[in-house]
Amino acid sequence: MSTTHQHAPLDLAEPDPSDVEAFVHLFAADLASVLHATTVVIGDRLGLYTELARSGPSTPEELAATTDCDERYLREWLSAQAAAGYVEFDPATGRFHLDAAQAACLADETLPTFLAGGMSLASSTHRDQDVTVNAYRSGAGIGWHEHHTSLFSGTERFFRPGYAANLIADWIPAIEGLDERLQKGGTVADIGCGHGASSILLAKAYPKISVVGFDYHPDSIRVARVRAEAAGVAEHVRFEVAKADDIQEAPGGYDLVCIFDALHDMGDPLAAAKAIRERIAPDGVWLLVEPNAADDLEGNLNLVGKIFYSASSTICTPASRSDGGRDAACLGAQAGEKRLREICMEAGFQTVRRAAETPFNMVLEVRP
Repeated sequence: MSTTHQHAPLDLAEPDPSDVEAFVHLFAADLASVLHATTVVIGDRLGLYTELARSGPSTPEELAATTDCDERYLREWLSAQAAAGYVEFDPATGRFHLDAAQAACLADETLPTFLAGGMSLASSTHRDQDVTVNAYRSGAGIGWHEHHTSLFSGTERFFRPGYAANLIADWIPAIEGLDERLQKGGTVADIGCGHGASSILLAKAYPKISVVGFDYHPDSIRVARVRAEAAGVAEHVRFEVAKADDIQEAPGGYDLVCIFDALHDMGDPLAAAKAIRERIAPDGVWLLVEPNAADDLEGNLNLVGKIFYSASSTICTPASRSDGGRDAACLGAQAGEKRLREICMEAGFQTVRRAAETPFNMVLEVRP
C-alpha cells in the first residue's frame, strides 16, 4: 500500500524566507531527535550507558572490550551520543564519558530520574505505523494488546521512576489521612496496572494492605505476577484480568482505588468511574493520576503537550476507539482537569481536588 499521495502542485502563498528558515530549523531538530531515538534504544538494550557509567572515560575500543560489541559500530554510536549531548567527549584523550546528570537519566533504571525507557515506548509507535495509518483511514481502534511488545515494557520503564519518586513520598501524603489509613491496612484496587509497578510500590510501602491490580491485558498480568514474586510481595498483592468497569468487589468497598495514566485510554471513562463509585468504600479515596494538561488546546501548545498529543495520536486515542470509545468519550492524553472533574461528578462522586502535580502529571483526590 502506498504511504504517500500524488497531488497536483498547490497554489500556496509565498512564505516569508525567515519563517521558512525557522521552520527548517524546527524540522531539522525533530528529525535529528527521531533518528537519535533509535540509538538510545540500542544503547539501553545493549547496556552501553550502564557500562560507560561503570567504567568511566572510555575509548570505543575499551567500551567494545567490556561490552562484547563491535568497535566500529560503537565509534559511530558514541559520536552520535556526543553530538546529541548524551555523552561527553574529550578530544585530548579520545575518550567518552557520562557526566553525573547523564548517568542518572540513562544508566541506572533504579533511580527516579531514569528516562531511557521512554524511547522504547516511542519506538513502538514507529513499528506500528502501518496499522495506525489503516486505523486513521477506517476509524477503527488499535487495542493495547495489538501494539508491538516494546510499548508494554517501555511504558513501565518510563512511568515507573516517576511513580517511585512521587507516589509514596508526595502523592499519598498530599491526601489528608490516607497515609495513616494505609499504614493500618485496608484494600486497594489498582486499575490499569500494566506490569504492576504501582501495585508493587504500594504493597512494599504498606505491608498491611491488600492490593489487587486489574488490567484487561493478560500478558501484562502474567508479567505483573512474576514481578510481585520477585519483589517479595506476592502474599498481599495479586493481579487479575479485568476491565475497569468489571473489577471485582471488595467487602465493605475499597479503601483506595488508583488509576495511573490509564483512564484516558478507556473506551467509556464514565462507565469506569461509575463502577469505581459502586465499589469504593463510603469514606474511600480514588487516586486519579492523569497527564498534566490545561483545559483548552492553546494551553497545551508546549513541549509537554507535544509529547502527550503525539503519544495520544498513536496509542491512547486508538486504544479508546478499540474499547468502543467515540467522540467525547475518547478523552485523549490531554483531557484536562475540567473534563476529568465532570466525569467524576457525573459518576456520583462529591468532591474532586487537585492534590499534587508534576510537570507531567496531575494528581486528583476523588471522594464519594
